[in-house]
Amino acid sequence: MARLSLAACAVAFHLCLLISSSASLRWLSDKSAAVTTAGHGLGHVRTRSAYHFQPAKNWQNDPNGPMYHNGLYHFFYQYNPDGVTWGNGNLSWGHSVSVDLVNWFALDAALQPSRSFDANGCWSGSATILPDGSPVMLYTGIDARGDQVQNVAFPKNASDPLLVEWVKPEYNPVIPVPADIKRDDFRDPSTAWLGADGLWRIAVAARVHDVGGATLIYRSKDFLRWERNADPLYLAHAAGMVECPDLFPVSEPGVEVGLPASGAGARHVLKMSVMDTVQDYYVVGSYDDTADTFVPEDDDDCRSWRRLDYGHVYASKSFFDPSKNRRVLWGWANESDSVADDLVRGWSGVQTVPRKIWLDEDGKQLRQWPVEEIETLRSKRVNLLIPEVNAGGVNEIIGIVGEQADVEVVFEIPALEHADVLEPNWLLDPQSLCGEKGASVPGSVGPFGLLVMASGDMQEHTAVFFRVFRQNDKYKVLMCTDLSRSSTRDGVYKPPYGAFVDMDIEAHGGIISLRTLVDHSVVESFGGGGRTCITARVYPDHVVNGNSHLYVFNNGTGAVKVSSLDAWEMATATVNVLPDGLIAASSVSRAQAY
Repeated sequence: MARLSLAACAVAFHLCLLISSSASLRWLSDKSAAVTTAGHGLGHVRTRSAYHFQPAKNWQNDPNGPMYHNGLYHFFYQYNPDGVTWGNGNLSWGHSVSVDLVNWFALDAALQPSRSFDANGCWSGSATILPDGSPVMLYTGIDARGDQVQNVAFPKNASDPLLVEWVKPEYNPVIPVPADIKRDDFRDPSTAWLGADGLWRIAVAARVHDVGGATLIYRSKDFLRWERNADPLYLAHAAGMVECPDLFPVSEPGVEVGLPASGAGARHVLKMSVMDTVQDYYVVGSYDDTADTFVPEDDDDCRSWRRLDYGHVYASKSFFDPSKNRRVLWGWANESDSVADDLVRGWSGVQTVPRKIWLDEDGKQLRQWPVEEIETLRSKRVNLLIPEVNAGGVNEIIGIVGEQADVEVVFEIPALEHADVLEPNWLLDPQSLCGEKGASVPGSVGPFGLLVMASGDMQEHTAVFFRVFRQNDKYKVLMCTDLSRSSTRDGVYKPPYGAFVDMDIEAHGGIISLRTLVDHSVVESFGGGGRTCITARVYPDHVVNGNSHLYVFNNGTGAVKVSSLDAWEMATATVNVLPDGLIAASSVSRAQAY
C-alpha cells in the first residue's frame, strides 16, 4: 500500500487516539462480523466486497450527508440497525469516518428515530458546512402520524473530529408537509447554499397535487424558519415522484476542479432519482439564483437526460471536498439476488467507490473517475504485452487474483470503416441492443473488451465490452455489461446494461479506453475516460477464492490493437470491520488486510 502523506498520517494517529478511548466506536472483529453459512455454499460469503463501502452487517441504502470536516471524511448512510431488509420505521443514519475515502471506521448511528418528528424513521438528507466551519444536517423524518417532514440536527460538539453526538432541537420539524403535497411524497432535502441575498436555499423533492413531480426551493436565514419559493426549481410533470435532488455548480468544460455549492456565476448540474425507472438522471443547465429556477440545456423530461450510471446505481449524492478541490460522488448499488440470500449473508447493499466528477470538454456531460486514493490498494501488477487481439481471440490476464482487481486497457481500432451500420431505432434503447447483441454475437468492429469473474470452464463470466457502429459519416460506440452468463444460479437478476459513449472515436484516432474495478459481487466500469459508467452486481456460483479468471477478448471479425493493458491485484481495505485488535488505517499492510 502506498504511504499516506505526513499530514494524513498525523490525522490517522489522532483518529486512533480518539477511537481507542471512544465507547461510541463499534469495533468488530472479522470473527464477530462473519455470517454463519453452513449448508448455503461459499458463494454467499465470497460476495462481500473488499474495498467498497458497506457496514459490517445489516441493510444500507442511500448515501446521506457525505462531507469533509476537520481533517476527516464523514460518510452517513441509510441504515437498518435491526436487520438486512429495508425495515419498518427503524431507518437510521449510519456513520463512518475515514482519512482517505478508502479505509473506514464505524461509529454509532448519528441519527436514530427518537422523537415525535422522526418516530418512524430518519430518512435521507444532506450536510451543509456553515461559514464558521461547523456542520448542520437536514433530513427527512417520518413523524408519529406517518408524515414526511424536514428536520434539522446539529453536532453536540462541533470541535469533536468524530462528530459522534448530534442534537435534534425541540422546534423540529422545521418544514412540515405542505397542504398541496401528499404526506408521503415530500423528502430528501439537499445540501444548502447561500444566495446573493444572504439567504440559505435547499431543494426538496415532492409530488405536488395536480402538478406532478417537483423539486421545491425553500429559503431561510437561520435553518429554523423556512419559506417556500413560489416557483419550483424544476417540474417533472411526466416522471411522477422524483427523489434525492442534487444541484451543484461545475467549472468550465474540461476543468477538473470542483466547486462548493453556490448560486451565481457558474453553470449547474441538476441530478434527480426517478422512482418509476429507479435510475439517476442529470443535466447541465442554468440556475437563476434570483428566481430560484433551473433551466436545463437539454430535453425538459428528466427521464431523457443522461444517466450518472447505466447499470445498478440509485440515490446518488455528491459533496465538495475542499481538501483536494474536487467534487466527489457516492451511489448506492443494492443487491440483485434474493432476500433469502441477504438473510444468509447478514448484510445487503454496497456503495460505489467514491468518484471524482467534472464537466467534460464538450460542456454537455459529466466525466467520472474513481478517486485517486483507490489506487493505494493496488498491489501486484501485471502488464499484458500483446500487440492485438485477433478475431475470436481470448487472452488471459494471468498473475493476479481476479476477484479483487483494477484493470485499465486502451484499445485501438485499425479499420473503423468496416463497422456495422447502425439502425436508427437502436439509438432509442441501447440496453436492449446490448441484450440483442451480447458478447457472444460476432460483429464487424466488436464486441471487444474484458471478461471478468470468469470460472475456469467459462460457464460463468461477466463481459464488459464495446461495439462500434457506422452512422452516415460518423461512428457510434456502444458500451455494454452483459450479465447473461454471470451466474448459473436461479433467482439472480442478470440483465444487459448498455449506453452509447458520447465521444468522437474517429477524432481520437480510433482509440477508446476501459477501466474496470472488480470486487467480488461488484463490477464497476468506466468507458471512454469515464464518459460512460456501468455498475453491475454479479453472483457467480462456481468461482471460488483464488480461482477467478480475467480475459481480454475480441469477438469481432477484424483484429483490435491493444495499446496498453495494466492490471492490479487490489488489497483489502479496512471497511467497518477490523481484524482483532486496533489497527490504524495508515498502518494496515497488505499482509494484515488478508
